[in-house]
Amino acid sequence: MIDEVDGQILRSLYHHPRASFRLIGEVAGVSEQTAARRYQALRREGVMRVVGLINPEVRGLARWITRIRCRPDRVAPLADALTRRPDIAYVGLASGGSEIICVINSPVDAPHDDVLLRQLPKAASVLDVSIDLLIHPFGTVGLSEWSGYGSRLTPDQVARLTADRPPAATGPLQPPTVEDTPLLDALAEDGRTTHTRLAELTGWSKARVARRLAALESSGSLSYDVDLLPERLGHHLNAALWLRVAPAHLQRVGEELADHDEVAFAGAMSGDHNIMVVVYCRDAEDFYRYLTTRVAAVPGVDAYSVSIHVRRLKQAASLIAHGRLLPPGPA
Repeated sequence: MIDEVDGQILRSLYHHPRASFRLIGEVAGVSEQTAARRYQALRREGVMRVVGLINPEVRGLARWITRIRCRPDRVAPLADALTRRPDIAYVGLASGGSEIICVINSPVDAPHDDVLLRQLPKAASVLDVSIDLLIHPFGTVGLSEWSGYGSRLTPDQVARLTADRPPAATGPLQPPTVEDTPLLDALAEDGRTTHTRLAELTGWSKARVARRLAALESSGSLSYDVDLLPERLGHHLNAALWLRVAPAHLQRVGEELADHDEVAFAGAMSGDHNIMVVVYCRDAEDFYRYLTTRVAAVPGVDAYSVSIHVRRLKQAASLIAHGRLLPPGPA
């Protein structure tokens, strides 16, 4: 479990993933050295990772939310195979371990069967598959991730952190080049890699590194995520809500849900249920409170169903193994 200082550091990273340790220390009320040491301990223990992510749209990819119902005795090998694929961004087991929920990055105009058949091993263990297109993510990139772990910052602290944060993306998207590969690989491993280290890896000057990062960030091609392991922060129940909302209320409902502390992700999707919400709560009673107070207070939700995740294997840019976040291995 984290203490107040750790919580302040995580909150600081939530508002500005690449903020300097000097600034993080000032906000958390500790020295620059203490902020760096605490951050490194959290990262080393696998509680959190800051990662740089390329927008799939840059490469003409859309995100497909896929639910695969399997024989319970055969789900593990299939889930492991999916987890190792670089074009699959999320993998979790639900429904008592008989359902795999994953997010596949694939072209929006790909034939329906191709989206799955290129990804899934042929196996009699697959009983049923549903796939829906993620149409629109709600919330602000970099400021809408799960934040239900306390240690809130004051408005003044937030203002200090965000004063030099890059502005919101204005586009158009800039496709990465071959020359960007070492830069992006380093940021996928550690989104806080310094300009000095990035210059060493690319053979560029620090000024060129800064310019290239600014171009990718300002176009929305590159963003940063703080990957967290909620279980290590006292939140042991992870669920997906599948909501049905009338189109007239879709934007308002989605944005309101994305702003909830308990919500890690909210997005509009195709299918019978047109909003997916990923939620982290402390336990079953906390989840019940969230459903009956926070969700119930959002007008416009006509119906819902719940998938309780029994285990997550991959999220954003991290594998999850033995209670730790790890960099993805080779495909």
